[in-house]
Amino acid sequence: MAKILTLTLNPALDITIILDRLRPGAVNRSQAQHSHAAGKGLNVAQVLADLGHSVTVGGFLGQDNLAPFEALIAWRGFADCFVRVPGETRSNIKLVEADGQVTDINGPGPQVDEAARDALLQRLALVAPGHDAVVVAGSLPRGISPEWLRELLLMLKSQGLKVALDSSGEALRAGLQAAPWLVKPNTEELGEVLGLPVQAADEQRAAARRLLATGVEHVVVSQGEQGVNWFAAGLALHAQPSKVRIASTVGAGDSLVAGMVHGLLLAEAPAATLRRATAIAAQAVTQVGFGVHDREQLERLEAAVRLTEQQEEGC
Repeated sequence: MAKILTLTLNPALDITIILDRLRPGAVNRSQAQHSHAAGKGLNVAQVLADLGHSVTVGGFLGQDNLAPFEALIAWRGFADCFVRVPGETRSNIKLVEADGQVTDINGPGPQVDEAARDALLQRLALVAPGHDAVVVAGSLPRGISPEWLRELLLMLKSQGLKVALDSSGEALRAGLQAAPWLVKPNTEELGEVLGLPVQAADEQRAAARRLLATGVEHVVVSQGEQGVNWFAAGLALHAQPSKVRIASTVGAGDSLVAGMVHGLLLAEAPAATLRRATAIAAQAVTQVGFGVHDREQLERLEAAVRLTEQQEEGC
């Protein structure tokens, strides 16, 4: 298996509240509540660990509420490359309704100063070499600019790592300038950053060709219930998962990223890589929390994924 680094620059304590239906402006009573140390890179790390990889985690953590994050890192056996900063790691509230709809209330995160930024770069200069890939995922905390993110990705590439990026908005736009190995936007994020319509299949192929021409090797576009499109040189694959009962959509995209990185690093056939990654994402929405917990269910979901291949010259 591989040695993989995941970076979560703006992690969060996810507080998931299960409701029958959200009634704005009224008193709502929850059916259940769960809290998880999370953040996109940490979510990816948990799935990768379940798939058998050795994982190092890093980014920034607030000093005032470290316990849940340090407990997760210890439980999972991750190597810890996080820089501690003053203040609290943010809390994100997820209101999950019975039909699977999720309302997010995300906190801003702590302030990251120059000393903390430099400390992370120094740690990565020592730790990153020797890893096979790095997944940089999530939003940016206060004090981290999109330009700094771009330079971080370029530094990681210069150390010989395959860089996978899963972000949005200005962070994604800046990160694309570093030509990551893999990017995983959803349709809304891809359309926003490129300023193009990307709902139709031909529109997505055109957008993917544009990114591939800049040096990106893999463009993976998630579309929720409509499945996943994967574009690479000479490859355009669509995966359609089977319908499942949705417990929460939180972490589905992170699980997809982990599955794609897993298959690519093992040099598996494209169909096998996308089929498993799509199944891992489908399994994620059936549970609250992160990771591959039911192998038999995963096998059933994997067998039910429908793949469609469309070859186009130049894509």
